[in-house]
Amino acid sequence: MDHSQVIIRPVVSEKSYVLSDAGKYTFRVHPDAHKTQIRQAVEAMFDVHVVGVHTISMKSKPKTRGVTRGRTRAWKKAIVQVRAGESIQIFRGLEGLQG
Repeated sequence: MDHSQVIIRPVVSEKSYVLSDAGKYTFRVHPDAHKTQIRQAVEAMFDVHVVGVHTISMKSKPKTRGVTRGRTRAWKKAIVQVRAGESIQIFRGLEGLQG
């Protein structure tokens, strides 16, 4: 699996921005990717050293729109911790807008 297929996109939420201050970054990843692949992909794409990887399988949730019922997709999330002093610039774009 190619590195661009492992990392789908960053997860943008309040919690992910709080974690980014501690050097932890959240990504949506391919459901079949394992921790070693995620580590290699982040190191290759962002030129950082990864200290740890935590993965979470997010379950689907029931949703209702009018009388139609359905479910959201299940997906996999990875929280990646980088070495102290390093950062991923993709999460640093909105620093001036906070507060």
